[in-house]
Amino acid sequence: MKTPTHPLRALARRPTQLLLPPTTPAASLHLHRVDAGSRSPTDVCHGQRRQTAAFSVLNRPPPNYPGHVPLTRIERAALAVGSGIMSLRDPYRGDLIAALGEATATPYFIHRLHRAMLASATGRRILRDRPRITSQSLDLPYLRTLAPSTVGGTYVAWLDREGVSPDTRAGVRYIDDEECAYVMQRYRESHDFYHALTGLPIVREGEVALKAFEFANTLLPMTGLSLFALATLKPVERARFWDVYGPWALRNGLRAHEVINVYWEEEMETDCDELRRRLGIERPPDLRETRQREREERRRRKQASGAMKNAAGAS
Repeated sequence: MKTPTHPLRALARRPTQLLLPPTTPAASLHLHRVDAGSRSPTDVCHGQRRQTAAFSVLNRPPPNYPGHVPLTRIERAALAVGSGIMSLRDPYRGDLIAALGEATATPYFIHRLHRAMLASATGRRILRDRPRITSQSLDLPYLRTLAPSTVGGTYVAWLDREGVSPDTRAGVRYIDDEECAYVMQRYRESHDFYHALTGLPIVREGEVALKAFEFANTLLPMTGLSLFALATLKPVERARFWDVYGPWALRNGLRAHEVINVYWEEEMETDCDELRRRLGIERPPDLRETRQREREERRRRKQASGAMKNAAGAS
């Protein structure tokens, strides 16, 4: 009869792995034994080992990709708080919003989005091909020849109407893992396609509604924190968000497929309604038309009030 193995002996024979900080000389290393089966999914995004060397502003590791800025936990927290406060004061500062998104995306949320791409065949192709959405990679003149109902035609018409360019998205700097940095870059560059797909304009009210949709779909903290901008909206705009666009964002963001897995470059000739059906997204009421009707109604009321005052003065 085989003698049972003692649990401690079995544990001692489990495979282990040595994590060696790459920037520290081997003679001065303190080796840390880490059980190979106990690593959390958030420890690794693309097969990279967690560094255990002392990390401070005086001992900063080299960048993992061009433009990368490694941050300590204190620096990351300070960046999140500072960029969050300043972007609330000026929601059109894209650099602040980008910094807030990167500072709050780790250690969990960007890894969740990365795993969502790995779970999708299309997402894996995007990670392999790593396409970029810029005015150089997209043939904008060709997109202007497409039917207005197509994804490409809708996208370029939205760019022209709003006066924006696909080149305005800043590069990722504060996410340590190189592939997770690309995931954030892809999300950032796809943002204008979300605008085009939903028809929401880039006015503050439209951005808040779209960020609510993105939060329900991606769970990135920055998109949820953007909802604090509700406090800066006019009372009628806040009421409209709670009555119309907030429920729409929550309902569609939760039930829709992961929009990060849309290979936009291959969908340019697809009909927008077909893509929305495939993703499970319903188009919200046209916010631009709603705001235009309200402005016209205010103008008519103002003119009527002025006419009444003039008539009263004449009598």
